[in-house]
Amino acid sequence: MVESQVQFEQFDSAAAVATETARRISAAARRAIAAQGRFRCVLAGGRTPLEAYAQLVDEAEDWARWYLYLGDERCLPPDHPERNSRAITEVFSAHVPIPTEHLHWIPSELGPELAAARYDRLLAAVLPVDLILLGMGEDGHTASLFPGQSTAEGIRAAPVHGAPKPPPERVTLTPMALAAAPVRLILVTGSSKREALAAWRKGADLPVARVAALGPTQVLFDNEAAGT
Repeated sequence: MVESQVQFEQFDSAAAVATETARRISAAARRAIAAQGRFRCVLAGGRTPLEAYAQLVDEAEDWARWYLYLGDERCLPPDHPERNSRAITEVFSAHVPIPTEHLHWIPSELGPELAAARYDRLLAAVLPVDLILLGMGEDGHTASLFPGQSTAEGIRAAPVHGAPKPPPERVTLTPMALAAAPVRLILVTGSSKREALAAWRKGADLPVARVAALGPTQVLFDNEAAGT
């Protein structure tokens, strides 16, 4: 890993991280639309990303040129409250005029194998994207790439079985897909992330560290995650 590719930036609170994330998403969108006429973004679930998306709702964006994707999804019914797609719809996409056909959610209700195969074909046609948002779990996982689990090579979306946190079946983007963007933005907030963040910064071989090493990555974390 080239150390300078990963930039760690500390903020006072999770709210401040969310605000800065919304600003960076907007800036990335405007750059991409000016350069190529559209903005493709991979979204993460989780409290702080959702706060960022909610802050974008009132912005004057060129929404018709936005295309949204997911970094991972739980294999649950489409209307289940723990689906990333449902949470993002409720706080964000239902409130802005992004065309429905631009919302490319993972069809994980089909089961991990079929959903991953379909999403892999979709990603093959659209990668690279302009921005990838990710979070980090207490164990250092990101998307649904967990410690101690292997991911098949040569595909962009993979089925996940036996995830260490429920539900056990998921679909995740693989490192092959997560490398296909000019920048990754990883959000780390809350005291429960403190141990994993410290281990990462000391060189631990965590999934989030391996993804961050794929290319230029900005890590936004708050005082609670830093323990300061």
